[in-house]
Amino acid sequence: MAGICEGRVVIVTGAGRGIGRSHALEFAAQGAKVVVNDLGANVDGTGADAGPANEVVSAIKDMGGEAIANGDDVSDFEGAKRLIDTAISTFGGLDVLVNNAGILRDRMLINMTPEEWDAVIRVHLRGTYAPSHHAAVYWRERAKAGETNDARIINTSSASGIYGNVGQTNYGAAKAGIAAFTIIAAMELGRYGVTVNAIAPGALTRMTEGLRPDRPAVAPDQFDARSPDNIAPLVVWLGSKESAGITGRVFNVSGGRISVAEGWHAGVGVDKGDRWDPAELGKVIPDLVAKAAPNATMSGERVQRASS
Repeated sequence: MAGICEGRVVIVTGAGRGIGRSHALEFAAQGAKVVVNDLGANVDGTGADAGPANEVVSAIKDMGGEAIANGDDVSDFEGAKRLIDTAISTFGGLDVLVNNAGILRDRMLINMTPEEWDAVIRVHLRGTYAPSHHAAVYWRERAKAGETNDARIINTSSASGIYGNVGQTNYGAAKAGIAAFTIIAAMELGRYGVTVNAIAPGALTRMTEGLRPDRPAVAPDQFDARSPDNIAPLVVWLGSKESAGITGRVFNVSGGRISVAEGWHAGVGVDKGDRWDPAELGKVIPDLVAKAAPNATMSGERVQRASS
């Protein structure tokens, strides 16, 4: 199965359904050997079922590809190590780690419980950190031994994290953290031949299908801009050797549209050259905010203020 990832060893977490499933299938179609990681949990993170991961492995083998299922919890530090070790022991190495696993526990802040906060932060943030840590240690040891890496970490952020969405302080905080994690990890791991990027995908999955229940159906012969299959091409390219020069970036991707998310940066400002008196700031801060670019909407676009 020749393709742009021919012979590369890839781990995809949360690969039993939705976007992760599409990643795993496309990597296999492009020649990669795939570790399909999935607990088979419900959207809220409860329960477990080996069926989805095994089904994806069967689909890859039916295509003539190579794959193995893994049911470790990526938010568990030792479980994440077993996942990395599985790829190495089964396929002889590791080239790409795609951190995709996630859950939802949406709630308005005033109603959110500590358990709902902790569960989402654990799966998304710790579930990105732990596999990335063990993969990075593996690649560093290879580099120290004189081996050459052409490795990739691809994380999953969200418009909810980098732009904001009501009812998702836990999920949004985790996804914003993943975006920051991506930028910093890229700075740290470049010396070992590892690039780190992230995507903020837009697609219709188990996690998003309830947000727009009135969404019209798409005819079979029409392009479905909300299909999770549309996300995989970018992720697979980022996992290929072709992407070696790209690192530390977050990409918006939905349907056929790809854009580069431009992160926090210093906007308009003023420097007094001395310590401010709080009483002075009432004439300063509102003017700065009025001149500053507005925050982006969930689509990533800035709505320009009407001129006065």
